[in-house]
Order: sequence, then structure tokens, then C-alpha cells
Amino acid sequence: MADCVSKVELSISCENLLDKDVFSKSDPLCALLLNTGGNQWVEIGRTEMVKNCLDPKFSKKFLLDYYFEQVQKLKFGVYDIDNETFDLGDDDFLGEIECTLGQIVSGKKLTRPLVLHNGKPAGKGTITIFAEEVKDNRVVNFEVQARKLDKKDFWGKSDPYLEFCKQSPDGKWQMVHRTEVVKRNLNPTWKPYKIPLQTLCNSDLRKPIKVTCYDYDNDGSHDLIGTFETNMETLQVASHISPAEFECINPKKKQKKRSYKNSGIVSFKLCQIVKEYSFLDYIMGGCQMNFIVGIDFTGSNGDPRKPDSLHYINPNGFNEYLMAIWSVGMIIQDYDT
Repeated sequence: MADCVSKVELSISCENLLDKDVFSKSDPLCALLLNTGGNQWVEIGRTEMVKNCLDPKFSKKFLLDYYFEQVQKLKFGVYDIDNETFDLGDDDFLGEIECTLGQIVSGKKLTRPLVLHNGKPAGKGTITIFAEEVKDNRVVNFEVQARKLDKKDFWGKSDPYLEFCKQSPDGKWQMVHRTEVVKRNLNPTWKPYKIPLQTLCNSDLRKPIKVTCYDYDNDGSHDLIGTFETNMETLQVASHISPAEFECINPKKKQKKRSYKNSGIVSFKLCQIVKEYSFLDYIMGGCQMNFIVGIDFTGSNGDPRKPDSLHYINPNGFNEYLMAIWSVGMIIQDYDT
């Protein structure tokens, strides 16, 4: 009988979040916490921050092990990020929900109202969590450029970025990846990036993919430059010698102007499907590990005869160095020949 464990990818979006900023909109981020027993919670991940947005669709996904036989309690907390510190305690709290991974997986989609720490509703804020089982370990490596994009800023050039969306069974588009913003450039080259094939198109090479190009604005009112649809069957033939190119179309401009051609060209220089090997793949494939220990006997660690030294030779047990070596060595010894 197969083990009742699967990899599950969670996608997060929110709507109608509380607006905690006076002169702009909230800058939300979602943190995921796992219950380890009782009232103990440990953070296992967080999304990116989306600036000036009360209806964020987060690009970063959460990847979890789903155990059928376990009750895995999760907490999703949404915060308005006000500074650059890692601690969320000094940021404005926008609401949270508690649920189990089983509740999300059983329905594939879970939408709940956000609540504050006192249990009261966080305004009209809601959070939606999509779940997909990850069965494919292939990823798609992208190298993408664009040229002659529309100028959307009055005092300068556009600040373009791309969003990739896949089509859900209900026909709606679900955002799966967002590139970085290239500042003040109508002919941008985005940094190479990769998207898991299952995330991008459910591993279906003919499944529609929508690519949208926006001009980034600090106030969150990003301007549409243009959009187009394609699929992996078309994209994977791209190469530096023969790129796959698409016209960015702005529907409103196309409708208004008869002479309208496009709002720029997006060019895929590389769209390569590769297998991303796991740690276990390397081990089972014959990879060997060697365990080597190096210890810094600097004088600042103190006299080894004194208990406050990290090198203390404890007659009744191990010092901190020995405990660390013992803990790691007990695991590595099975793989070190």
C-alpha cells in the first residue's frame, strides 16, 4: 500500500482588506503558520509583499507535505508591511483564519472571512486558498525580452513587468507567476526565471496560458500595456536563434484606433522544460557525502577548563561543539562511505 503523503501547493489571494495606510493603500503580505501542539505555532513561510493593494493575488506559493492520517492545523495571517524588519509584530494586522490542510485539500478551494485577534470580522476582508497536488517535478526555464512597449508614464518611460496566468476549470484565470519590474525601459530584458510546469499549466502543454504586461505604479494602479494567450506547446520551441514572439494587445486601444497594431512585442529567447532533481534523487542515484568537521579554537571562546567556554571539557557530558558534531554525524553516517 502506498504511503498516504502527497506534496500540495497552496496559492493565496485576498479581497477587501482593511486599509491601514493614511495616504495610500495597505501593503499586504500573508504568513503561513503550522500548529505544533496546543497553542504553539511556528511560521513556515510567507508570501511576497504587494504594494498599495487591497485585493492582492500573491505570486509566491506554499509547498507542504499533506498527510492523510494527520490533522495539520494551519493559520494564515495577513499583515500590512510598514517597515523592512523581519518581525511581523510591528506591522499592522489585517486579519487571519485557522483551518486544516484537509479542509483546503478536500474542496480544492477555501474562501473564508478574515478575523481579528479578538474574533471580530476584519471588515469585509476575505482570503481564498487554492490547493493543487504536485506530481510533476519538471520546471520551465524562461529568458524573456520585450521591445517597443507603450510609454505609459507622462514624465518617463514605462516600468514593465509580466504576469503569467493559467485557466482554472471554471474558466477563470489564476495568476501563477510575476516577474520583477524593469525600471524606465521600453525594451526590457527580465532576469532568467523558472516556473514549475504543474504550476504553470498543470503539466498540460496545450493548456492556455495568458501573459499580461503591466506598467508598475507605486500607488498600485498598474497600467495595462498589453496581453496575449499562448501555451507551452508553442513556447517550448523558442530559442535564441529563433525566439517565440507575441504581440502585446491592449483591447481598449485596439477598439478605439483603426490604425492600432500592438503595444509592443514580447520575445521568448528560452522556454526549456527540465527535470528538477530532489535530494532523494541524488542519493538514490549514487551521490556520496563526506562528513568533515572544522573547529575554530580561537582564544575568544575562553579557557576550555571553565564552564562558560564553548570548548569546555565537561567531565559529565558533551559541550556544545560535541553535541553539534554528534547530532549531524548520526544522520550523515548513513550516507558517508
